[in-house]
Amino acid sequence: MIVNLNKALAILFVCILNWSAFAQKEPSSLYTSHNKGKTFLSWGGNRGAFTKSDINFKGDNYNFTTEDVKASDKPKGWHIDYLNPTRMTIPQTNFKVGHFISDNYYLALGLDHMKYVMNQNQYANINGYIDLPASEAGSIHNGIYQNESIQLTEEFLMFEHTDGLNYLYAEFGRFDDISSIFGIINTDIFQVNITEGVGAGVLYPKTNTTLLQKNRYDDFHISGYGVALNAGINLTFLKYFFIQGDLRGGYINMPNVRTTRSSNDSASHHFMFIESVFSIGGIFRI
Repeated sequence: MIVNLNKALAILFVCILNWSAFAQKEPSSLYTSHNKGKTFLSWGGNRGAFTKSDINFKGDNYNFTTEDVKASDKPKGWHIDYLNPTRMTIPQTNFKVGHFISDNYYLALGLDHMKYVMNQNQYANINGYIDLPASEAGSIHNGIYQNESIQLTEEFLMFEHTDGLNYLYAEFGRFDDISSIFGIINTDIFQVNITEGVGAGVLYPKTNTTLLQKNRYDDFHISGYGVALNAGINLTFLKYFFIQGDLRGGYINMPNVRTTRSSNDSASHHFMFIESVFSIGGIFRI
């Protein structure tokens, strides 16, 4: 079945190439020969991976760091929620709108809705102290910690940016048409582009944290910044529609993560991330 599907896709790709070559036009008259002044819009989904991070938690009567903490994303797989306007923030999604300032260069604004989930029940080293009043449930963890191993149970700590690790960014990028490499002449039918970009922005997460059995804080808040590099391949069909695959990697620093209802309680950490994105979109001259 898989072999037959691969053969069918290969035949379809060859047919598109031949159709494009057959339906020739003068390159200068093609809609796809110039991008300046066009606007594009895309929507898609992502998978993410994160490096280990040292997470510092501080507040009234405690200040400690859990070291080399592992985290994962929270994929939903192929699901109708990606297209349901009332549930679009449940899966990991990506949105971008951009405008070409020249034939090759564009400016864009985007939102990467990633999800960051600390792996529960892992063991990590802890340094610092906890000295909560005896009346608080979390006081069972009181003590001075010096490079000790502790299991990160839900009773002690649950930490995740699941609605989500929201990266709002501005991006400067470039598109290059490489259709000629594949013998494609009429790019108004089918066009192959490569794209690269660099972006920077803020992190606006909704963090779900249970820390020392305190009441959690679960509202959106600006908690830091990120920078990223992006590279991808864009396949444009019939002038106006495209599918695109991107690989994005960068650095996130979150020095002010809200953890409880008390504004005195916070967390901080920084880490590298890599993200694969698949999106669909349109490109139009408005």
